[in-house]
Amino acid sequence: MSLGEHASDSAPFFSSDSEAEAVEEEEAQREEEPASGVSRVRALLTVFILCYINLLNYMDRFTVAGVLPDIEHYFNINDEKSGLLQTVFICSYMVLAPVFGYLGDRYNRKYIMCGGITFWSLVTLSSSYTPKQHFWALLLTRGLVGVGEASYSTIAPTIIADLYVKERRTSMLSIFYFAIPVGSGLGYIVGSQVGVVASDWHWALRVTPALGLIAVLLLFFVVQEPKRGAVEARAELRRTSWLTDLRALSRNRSFVLSTLGFTAVAFVTGSLALWAPTFLFRAAVFNGKKAPCADEAHCASSESLIFGVITVVTGVLGVFSGVQASRLLRTRTAQADPLVCAAGLLLSAPFLYLAIVFAQGSTAATYAFIFLGETFLSMNWAIVADILLYVVVPTRRSTAEALQIVISHLLGDAGSPYLIGVLSDSLRRTDSFLWQFRSLQLSLMLCSFVSVVGGAFFLATALFIEDDRGRAENYEPTADEPIVVPKSGRSTRVPVSSVLI
Repeated sequence: MSLGEHASDSAPFFSSDSEAEAVEEEEAQREEEPASGVSRVRALLTVFILCYINLLNYMDRFTVAGVLPDIEHYFNINDEKSGLLQTVFICSYMVLAPVFGYLGDRYNRKYIMCGGITFWSLVTLSSSYTPKQHFWALLLTRGLVGVGEASYSTIAPTIIADLYVKERRTSMLSIFYFAIPVGSGLGYIVGSQVGVVASDWHWALRVTPALGLIAVLLLFFVVQEPKRGAVEARAELRRTSWLTDLRALSRNRSFVLSTLGFTAVAFVTGSLALWAPTFLFRAAVFNGKKAPCADEAHCASSESLIFGVITVVTGVLGVFSGVQASRLLRTRTAQADPLVCAAGLLLSAPFLYLAIVFAQGSTAATYAFIFLGETFLSMNWAIVADILLYVVVPTRRSTAEALQIVISHLLGDAGSPYLIGVLSDSLRRTDSFLWQFRSLQLSLMLCSFVSVVGGAFFLATALFIEDDRGRAENYEPTADEPIVVPKSGRSTRVPVSSVLI
C-alpha cells in the first residue's frame, strides 16, 4: 500500500473539510497572537504589576526621608550622617545595576526580579530592628536594599519595551513612571503617619516588606517573559559581547547626553527627597510655628505628610503633562522629547529657588513654589525612558538602563544628599535654630543651579536625536563586531546599534 493510500485509510470520516477548517483556525490564531508571545490581557496585567512593584520600590526609598528627623533624634546624628543613609543606598544600587543589566540582557528577567525583590523585602524588614547604639547597622541594611532595587529597575522597562511599540509604548511607560512620584509621596505619607500611629518610627519600615511578598507572587504567577525585540520585527538580533555593548553606547550621543541631563534630575530629586521635609520642619521651628523635636515619636510628621501629598499630585501632573506636551510637539518636530525635558528642568529652577528663599517668611508661598517646581521636574521621567528605548537596540537595553542608572546616581543622587548635609554642617556657625535652618537653606540652593545645567544637556540631546534614532532603527552589521555565541552553538553576526564614527 502506498503512502497516499495509508494516509487516506487512516484519516477520519469527512476529514478534508475539518482539516481545512482546523488549518484556517490555526493560521488565524497565529495571526492574532502578538509578536511578543504574550497575550494582550497578560501584557496589560504585566504593566500594572510592574507599576505596582515600582511604586513599592519608591515607597521604601522615601519612607526613611519621611521619618528622618525621628531617626536623627533616635541615633543622635548630624546632617552629614543623615545624608549617608540615602548615599549608601544609592551607591549599592548604582554599583549593582550593571551586574543586573548584564544578566537581564542574557537570562530570564522574571526570575531575576523575583529573587531581587524577595531579598529587598527581607533586608528592609531587618533594618526596622536596628538598635539605638548601632547606626552602622542601619547604614548596612539600607545599602543592601539597593541589591533588590537594582535587580528590578534595570530590567522592568525593557520588558515593557518588548510588549509595546511607538505611541502605545509611550503610554505604558507613562503609567509605569507614574509610580515614581506616587510611590515617593506615599513613602513620606505612610512613613510619617505609621510612625505617629505606632508612636515608633521603626514600624514605618515594616509596611513595604509585606507588600513586597504580594509583588513576588504576582510576578511569579502572572508575568510572562516576552520575546526580545519581536514586536519591533527585530527577531534577527543576537547578543554581542558586553564590551561591544558599552563601546556602542558610549558612541551614542543622544544616550550619553540624555543620561547626563537625567543625572541633573537625579541630583535635584535626591536632595529634595531626603532634605525637603526636614527643611520645612526647621523653617517652622525658626518661624516659631512649631516646637523643636523633643521626643522620638513624631518630629516632622505634618511636614512629611504635606510634602508627600504634594509629591504625589505634582508627580502625576508632571508625568502626564510631559507626555502630552511631547505628543503634541512630535507633530511639529522630531526633537520634541529632549526639548520637553529641557523645558521641564529650566522651568523648575526658578520655582525651586523661590521655594527655598520664601521658607523663612511665608509657608503658603513655599508650598506653592515647591508644587510648581516639582511639577516641572517630574515632566522628565517617562520621556527619558522612552528616549533610551528608541535610540538603543533591544539586546542592549538592560545594559543601557544599567549604565544610565550608574551615571545618573554616581554623579546625581548618590552624593547629593550627603553633599547637602556636609555643606549644611560646614555653613552652620552655631547650633541655634536660626543656623540649623539657614545652613540647610543655603545648601539647597545648589539644586536650582544643577537644574539649569541639566536643561542644557537636554538641549544638546535635541541636536542628535534624529540621527541616533535612525541609526538604531536602520543599522547595518559591521564586519569587526564580536558576538556572543548562543547555547545552541550557532553564531550569527549581529548588527551594532547606533555606532557613530
